[in-house]
Amino acid sequence: MYEKKPWLKYYGDVPHTIEYPRITMYEGVVRTAEKSPNSIAYDFLGYTSTYGRFLEEIDQCANVLASMGLGKGDRVTISMPTSPQGIICFYAVNKLGAAASMIHPLSTESEIQFYVEVSKSRFALTLDAFYKKFRAVMDKTNLEKVILTKIPDYLGVVKKVGFNLTKGRMIPKVPEDQDILWWKELMGKKYPAAPKADMSPEDLAVILYSGGTTGKPKGIMLSNYNFVSHGNMVSAWGGIDETDSILAILPIFHGFGLGVCINACFMGGGKSILVPQFTPEDVAKLIKKKRPTFIIGVPTLYEALNKNPVFQNTDLSCLKAAFSGADGLPRVVKERFEAIVRKQKGNVKLLEGYGLTEAVTAIVATPLGEYRENSIGIPFPDMITKIVTLDTTDEAPVGEEGELCVRGPAVMLGYLDNPEETAGVMKTHGDGNVWLHTGDICTMDEDGFIYFKLRRKRMIKSSGMNVYPAQVENELYKNPNVELACVIGVPDQDQVERVKAFVVLKDRTKEGPDMEAALKSQCKENLIIWSCPREIEFRDDLPKTLVGKVAYKELERQEIERLRAEGKYTGD
Repeated sequence: MYEKKPWLKYYGDVPHTIEYPRITMYEGVVRTAEKSPNSIAYDFLGYTSTYGRFLEEIDQCANVLASMGLGKGDRVTISMPTSPQGIICFYAVNKLGAAASMIHPLSTESEIQFYVEVSKSRFALTLDAFYKKFRAVMDKTNLEKVILTKIPDYLGVVKKVGFNLTKGRMIPKVPEDQDILWWKELMGKKYPAAPKADMSPEDLAVILYSGGTTGKPKGIMLSNYNFVSHGNMVSAWGGIDETDSILAILPIFHGFGLGVCINACFMGGGKSILVPQFTPEDVAKLIKKKRPTFIIGVPTLYEALNKNPVFQNTDLSCLKAAFSGADGLPRVVKERFEAIVRKQKGNVKLLEGYGLTEAVTAIVATPLGEYRENSIGIPFPDMITKIVTLDTTDEAPVGEEGELCVRGPAVMLGYLDNPEETAGVMKTHGDGNVWLHTGDICTMDEDGFIYFKLRRKRMIKSSGMNVYPAQVENELYKNPNVELACVIGVPDQDQVERVKAFVVLKDRTKEGPDMEAALKSQCKENLIIWSCPREIEFRDDLPKTLVGKVAYKELERQEIERLRAEGKYTGD
């Protein structure tokens, strides 16, 4: 069935296949800048840069990094919110043939150390507010220099003063440090012009991170070709050109934010409206003022907008499309959003998509002119999908549940320094092609529309972000008081799922609010915020499977039953 590609008849004006340029991401931006030098590339809280100026900023940053000794094959850790500095550095690193390791700016010290060591980063870019964590990591790793920048570096005078009088006052002053360099100073100096590296489209360009079955994040190796092809797919799917603008609410350490809201936008020549921190109030005001043509987000983002009075009263006739991904879209959220859009002169549906970091991000989406109840859509051009019977490589019959497998130009190179994990998900099938096994259980109808059912991997989706229970459990087990721990996702109206931990203590007399607070504090010190348990329940014992493992599915069932009895859950 997959060779017939039945979904092609629903493509409309989208090309069935695309001839992808064999270039680097940097060269992709160069092409756009040559075609539309005066078009706006990005808008950051009112600060704008044309493609011509953006390319100059990238080249200047590349000159800086080259003068520091960065070259082909090196790695740079970028720990930034969605901001000019983060994207300028991203493409500058690419120009020099190095790889960008993208991590969350709120990562803990221990997480930063892990990412720096795994990626073998020599340099890092982050905000001044995170100096202390990176300084501590420098003493334990091969990190040579850290470039610090400030949010006000790209703000107008009024906003700069406002930031300094509020959030800026809370940031500790950075002491004199020979290993610390300042972005603003570096970008204002002259350096020898750095030549573009001789970099292959298949070379490693980006490292993003996903959780592993052992609780340790895996580095996902993505090439220039992965990003360039994916950017062209997304651009073609949405018909993105210089008249379009995308609200870049999703973070740049996330494949969805980096791949769709940044790179795909630049491949198509559109304007990326950079949003460094999400609040429904700020985003609603941006939509009213900037009038984007595309909104890309997660279900919780749309639910927050639905409740916002500014959004409810904004003219939405500017919208060309709105897509939701990274989690299942509740029907009620979709209907509320579409009702508001209709009321406010708009004419778009909230469409679902599907993706995974192992293929950059979105690779399946609902066509702009078609809707199927509960479907996540059909594959992008040149991405082939099929459903295989579990634990086989045999294609499942139409409508039968199985594992979703994909192949195509966006599929990753593999997991960083982890051939065993790579071999576990990238398998050669009977047709001689290598297919990526997603670990997601889906069905496909006769027209090629895919229906997501559940994740085969044990994973929690909290506010659109991946939480890996094994990682949280490993942290809890570090506490000498903990005998047993199990982490599950609990249905939550605002977050879709919230993280809950069940804990058995070695000494039951220590149970209580103080121990709960201590365990939560420990998690906050060493885990990203959305991985931290919102609730900890102490028990005398935990249910076990026949082979003696903690039965997390039984805990999930018990929790659902409890919520249902309390009238807090009405799902299946």
